Amino acid sequence: MRALTGRHNGWLVVVAAAGVCLLTPGTAMAGWGPGGESNGDTTETSGGQSGSDIVSMVRYSGSATGSSGGSSSKGNVTPVGDWTPPACWYEPRTAADFQKYVESMYTETVNTPGQHSYAKTAVGQFRETYKDGEYKNYNLDEADEGTWWVAVQDPDRWMEPAAQLCNEMPFWVVNGDTPNVPNAITPNVLAELAYNRLRLPETEVTLAPEDTTKVNLPTWAWLDKAKFKAVDVTAQINVGGLNIQATTTAKPIALKLEPGTKDAETYPASGACEINVDGSIGEAYAKGKADKTPSCGVKYLRSSGDGGFALRATVTWEITWTGTGGAGGDLPDGAFGNDQAVTVQEIQSVNR
Repeated sequence: MRALTGRHNGWLVVVAAAGVCLLTPGTAMAGWGPGGESNGDTTETSGGQSGSDIVSMVRYSGSATGSSGGSSSKGNVTPVGDWTPPACWYEPRTAADFQKYVESMYTETVNTPGQHSYAKTAVGQFRETYKDGEYKNYNLDEADEGTWWVAVQDPDRWMEPAAQLCNEMPFWVVNGDTPNVPNAITPNVLAELAYNRLRLPETEVTLAPEDTTKVNLPTWAWLDKAKFKAVDVTAQINVGGLNIQATTTAKPIALKLEPGTKDAETYPASGACEINVDGSIGEAYAKGKADKTPSCGVKYLRSSGDGGFALRATVTWEITWTGTGGAGGDLPDGAFGNDQAVTVQEIQSVNR
């Protein structure tokens, strides 16, 4: 028995194997969505139940967690390449929680005014499977021996095809066994989910001259080591007999400068400034360096006129993870950057 799920304006669409299209308010069938809010730089979220809606039981904490509505000074890391964190996954529920969910969903559906009879029939059949059908009373008599595993979608990506791949109906797994489905929660999957929670600081480089520079004048650029430190997120789940975690860490390794115009040169020529031994990037300008070439910077070859050029500074972050049982490894590098305005003026000459 399978279901394909998707959300639209607070409704969940369930397409069952029988070909029935069911619309029910809230969360239904396999539509279990993660929740949690950001509170400053350290966030911890946990699963729970509100009516018939059960959110993800994965909890996040660390120095770089948050939500899309977080501080404007932080942003999501973008993977380098075509890899993306999971858009859906499977995680466990205790027999009692699963029973509460199904019964709440059933009650809500059958008692919703105007609900179509086929919707009530479909949700009734779903309930029957786990209550008095293929399974008996939600396996409550075996509650100490295993858990129900359910599909979860990333609520920000539910329309993506990848979010529809976790289409198995809830299934029973004996404690200690590994579910035979892709993206079942493991330390590695937790690390990938934590990757999606990394929030990185703005990439605003220090410039000399600051804000306004001159044509053909090398502009020095650098990032102080104190502003760019490693950040991390820990993802953990503790349900039934499963208690695992993983910590994903992002470390800055390079800065890429894009002048915002083709009429410019970068230092080095590639625009990629490597990180220094002390953790800084580039070299701070100081008196006496006017005749030197910056290790990291840009030289504009024409004026920006009445406006300015959008200098884009992007930091590349090396991302690794460690997890329960000594597991660990590398994840794809990430990047995060933003633009800052630079005004470029012609050098004024005086005729005598």
